[in-house]
Amino acid sequence: MSGDVRFTVTRTLTKDQQARRERLIDAARDLALQGGYAAVTMHDVADRAGVARATVYRYFATKDHLLTEVAATWAHRITHDIDALAVGDTPVERLTALLERIVRVAAEELTLTSAIIQAVTSDDSSVDDARTVLFLFVRDRLSAAIGDPVPERDEVEVVLGHILLAALVSLTSLRRPVDEVAGVVRTSGRLVLDGALGGTRA
Repeated sequence: MSGDVRFTVTRTLTKDQQARRERLIDAARDLALQGGYAAVTMHDVADRAGVARATVYRYFATKDHLLTEVAATWAHRITHDIDALAVGDTPVERLTALLERIVRVAAEELTLTSAIIQAVTSDDSSVDDARTVLFLFVRDRLSAAIGDPVPERDEVEVVLGHILLAALVSLTSLRRPVDEVAGVVRTSGRLVLDGALGGTRA
């Protein structure tokens, strides 16, 4: 897929269907926040959302698909105000502030973060489309934080996305301290942008 393609086609939902879908995502998020990946079952999500179990499968093919959509709402929530989050006068300052913000929020909600990372990195094919949309959204948020023109921008965004994913895996699977991981993403973000800009500070 070209780096310039940043949209996906989804079926149109009625207002009631959209509300029901959002209730299911909220229910899955609450269960993951309380008990992690294992606590999220389609049966329990249906019960918490107040719908029939079959209804869950009309919107989400599998548990991992559902949790990947939870990851998307999580990403939107913590990056919705990019101007306020990505503070600083230079691309490096804005980018590293955003990366650190994501890491620290993830650490505060570690049980939820662990569940969504497990789902997003699943080999379940039903996750593919939702994961692509999520990754493109994260790339857009990183790009917005950088702001200024950067050579080979697509490649820079992809590398930064991998750095962020590795950082979240370090937090959840490797249980590395949040200060260590925050320091790594700040250093990595600076080095990537410096390299893209020819070794000069942005």
